[in-house]
Amino acid sequence: MTLTQLGAFVLVARLGSVRAAADVLGVSEPAVSKAIASLRVHLDDQLVVRNGNAMALTAGGSRLLSIASQMVSLGSEAEAAVRAARGAPAQLRLLVNPTIAEFIAAPLVESFARRCSNTIETTSGVATAAEMRELLTARIADIALGPALAADADHPLVCEAVLRYRIMLVAAPSARYTGPPSKWPWLVGPSGTDPDSDIGRLLHAHRVPESHISVFPSETAAWAAAANGAGVAPANSSLVAPQMKRAALQVIATDITPINGCWYVTTLRPDRRTEGAAYLRNFLSTPDALQLMCTPGAGVPPSRFRPPVYVTIWS
Repeated sequence: MTLTQLGAFVLVARLGSVRAAADVLGVSEPAVSKAIASLRVHLDDQLVVRNGNAMALTAGGSRLLSIASQMVSLGSEAEAAVRAARGAPAQLRLLVNPTIAEFIAAPLVESFARRCSNTIETTSGVATAAEMRELLTARIADIALGPALAADADHPLVCEAVLRYRIMLVAAPSARYTGPPSKWPWLVGPSGTDPDSDIGRLLHAHRVPESHISVFPSETAAWAAAANGAGVAPANSSLVAPQMKRAALQVIATDITPINGCWYVTTLRPDRRTEGAAYLRNFLSTPDALQLMCTPGAGVPPSRFRPPVYVTIWS
């Protein structure tokens, strides 16, 4: 029995599928299945079984989950202790949503590295809100920036508001939309596929059917399509400001929009929080970080953007 096998089991159990676990680990589905199979043989228990389209824990798997989570967590602490002993930078694993990945993550990590004099090595990965909760709880990640994450007995998290903003609908300057918004063509970036994101909830509030939603590889690409008259696109008012200043887009008002949105920072409770997570949490409240999140730049051109939709986070 190895930490690799236990880590694969914890992810399958928490994320509910072999595919999701493989995406997070950056390995193939057969590799995850092989790790689970080896663990099954060692413990003489199926541990997880298919239940419709999801995975369900056996009685043995349910008992193993909490113990395996602790062992994986201790493994991460052991690695951190050895790194510290040899003077290597501390590691910080940051989770973000696709919008933050596109506009904020890279300059934010660079600014944070300068602030901590490169004593903390930060890597970032993209996840849905549901994945963020599970990855933080399993200590596969240290901190998340994005939607609010609910805490409970199984998810000992601390979620704090970082930056409030306005979400509005934008379209081409010549566009005219009448009738119910649910009938309009909606253009969204990867965040629109997460039902717990601000954009996902906005789509639900307008009762937009899936047939009227087009998903683009980036927010920038969705806005470009909207500017060309393809439909309406939800947008963070600060991030879309450059296009608005060029009069490439106009605001389309509805009974719901503009609406308030917010980014939150989520970590484990203080007694379980890593030092790097504590530093980044404090950094996010500084004027430099807030200014960067409000005006990070123009985003990534559609031709160069690589969609960060729930792909490799860490091995």
